[in-house]
Amino acid sequence: MNDSNKPANVRETAQQAIRQNKPKNQGRQFALWFGALILGGVLGWMGIQPLNELFNFVATVFTRLFQFIAIPTITLAVITTLAELGGNRDTGRIFGHAVIYTLLTTICAAAIGLGFYLVIAPDNLPMDLLASGQSAVPLGNFKSLSYYDHILSVIPNNALQPFVSGNVLSVMIIAASVGLALAFMPRTENRAQLLKVIMGAQEMFFTLIRALLFILPVGIVAFAGQLSAQIEAGVIVGALGKYTLIVLGGNAVQIFIVLPLILLLRGLNPIRVFRQMSPALAVALFTKSSAGTLPVTLACAEQNLKVNPKVSRFVLPICTTINMNGCAAFILVTSLFVMQNAGYELSLGTMITWLFIAVLAAVGNAGVPMGCYFLTLSLMSSIGAPVGLMGIILPIYTIIDMIETAENVWSDSAVCAMTDHDLKGKLDDSGEAAPAAL
Repeated sequence: MNDSNKPANVRETAQQAIRQNKPKNQGRQFALWFGALILGGVLGWMGIQPLNELFNFVATVFTRLFQFIAIPTITLAVITTLAELGGNRDTGRIFGHAVIYTLLTTICAAAIGLGFYLVIAPDNLPMDLLASGQSAVPLGNFKSLSYYDHILSVIPNNALQPFVSGNVLSVMIIAASVGLALAFMPRTENRAQLLKVIMGAQEMFFTLIRALLFILPVGIVAFAGQLSAQIEAGVIVGALGKYTLIVLGGNAVQIFIVLPLILLLRGLNPIRVFRQMSPALAVALFTKSSAGTLPVTLACAEQNLKVNPKVSRFVLPICTTINMNGCAAFILVTSLFVMQNAGYELSLGTMITWLFIAVLAAVGNAGVPMGCYFLTLSLMSSIGAPVGLMGIILPIYTIIDMIETAENVWSDSAVCAMTDHDLKGKLDDSGEAAPAAL
C-alpha cells in the first residue's frame, strides 16, 4: 500500500516545490493585468466608436466563455467532493463553518447598508422622474413569483434543463444528489470507472480555465474599455447621487474594513488573502457573475492560497449560490428607497424586518448578472410598490453590479480561507484531490 502511494507523494512534493518558486510569475501576472486595466480605461475614455464596439464584442465573448465553463465546473466540483466526503463528519464540519461565516458576513453587509441609509437619508425623487422610469423597467425579462413558485422553480424536473437555462441552484441540487449517490454506492469497479471519467472531465475543465487565464489580459482591456466608455457617456447620473453613495459606500466598507477585520480575528492576513485571490476578484468585477467566476476562484484558492481541495470544492460552489453580501445590501437599500418614494412608513422595526428579508432573499439568489436587480423587482412587485424607480436605477446598475459581484467573490474567498484555516489538520486527507492548476 505504501509503495503504491509513492508516485503520488513524489508528484505532490514536486508540485509544492514548483508552487513555492512562483511568486515572481504571480507578480508579473498582476502587473500585466493592472496594465491591461489602465490601457482599457484610457482607450475607452477616448470615445472612439469602432473601438468601443470592438470592446463590447470581446467583452461579450469572454463573458460567454466563462459562463460556458462555470456550470460544468460547479457540477463536477460538488460531485467529486461529495463522492469523496460522503456522509462522514468532515462533510458536516465543512458545511457548518461555511454556513455560519456566510450568515455572519451577509448580515454584516446588510446592516452596514442600513446604517448608511439612516445616516445619509436620501430624499424622494420628483414624481415626473419616477413616472418616466416606468417605461425603462425591463418587465419583459421579469415575472412576479410567489415564494412557493420560487421554491418549485429550483426543484429540477428535468436532468438537462437546469444546465441549459443556467439555473445554478437546480444544478447544485443535481450535483449534490449525484455526489452523495456515488458516496453511498457499493465500491464496485463500475463506480471506480465512473469516478475516473468524472475526475478526467474535471481536469479537462481546469485546463480550459488555465487557457482562459492566459489570454485574460485581452479580456481585461475590453472590459475596462467598455466600462470607461459607459462612464464617459454619462451612465452615472447625479439625480441618484445619495442612493448610489449609500450602495457603493456600504460595499466599500464591507470590502475594505469588515471582511479584513473578520479575517484578522480568525488569524489570517487579509492582505495576503486579497492578493492571492485578486485574479478571481478581477474576473468577478468585469463578468458581473460570481457563478461565472467560480472556475477562477477555485483555481486561485487551491493554487495561490493552498486551500485543501476538499474545502474549496465544497465551500466555493455553495458560497456562489448562498453567500451574497453585495446582493443583500442592494436588496435592502433599494427596497427601502423604493418604499420611501412610494409613501410607505419606514419605522426602525420595518427596516430591521426588511434587513432579514434581504438576507434570506440574497441567500436564494442565483449568482448571475442582474440577479439582484430582478430579485428586488420581484419583491417590490409582490408588495404592490410602484417599480418605476427600478427603471431609473437601471442605467447605474451596471456599475453597482460590478462592485457587488467582486464583493460577493471576495466574501466567498474569505469564507473559504477561514473554513480551511479552522479545519487545518482536522480533516481526513486520504485520497485528496489534486489542486486546480492556475
